[in-house]
Amino acid sequence: MATIVFKNAMALINGVDLSASISSLSLQFEAESLDETAMGDATRKRRGGLKSQGMDITFHQKFTCVDATLFGIVGCQSCIELRPCSTNVGDANPRFQGTWHLPRYSPMSGAVGSLLDATVTFEPAGDLSRSVTAT
Repeated sequence: MATIVFKNAMALINGVDLSASISSLSLQFEAESLDETAMGDATRKRRGGLKSQGMDITFHQKFTCVDATLFGIVGCQSCIELRPCSTNVGDANPRFQGTWHLPRYSPMSGAVGSLLDATVTFEPAGDLSRSVTAT
């Protein structure tokens, strides 16, 4: 299988395709590590606990699409779909979907002469799913 060059990711936020405005994207998926070590054990024992996910996206600000989408969802739950590539879903291009919460949004941030970017961190508001079949 070929190595992927991350240059054409797809991101749908509440059905709005903001892919063309993204400069960076990071999706994290983790499980809590719970200590189950008891008296008499010679080695620590760990068990997987609750799962969680996080997502950071940096957008090149475009007020007609990025701001128009993000401003209205602060404090709300949103459906988000991500793919590594904007092509069809498949084994080499899985779809990640979930419900997310956007707690804060900075519409404007930057230094003189720089691109106007908006970096957001989405927090989990439901389960994260992964599929390789089209719906």
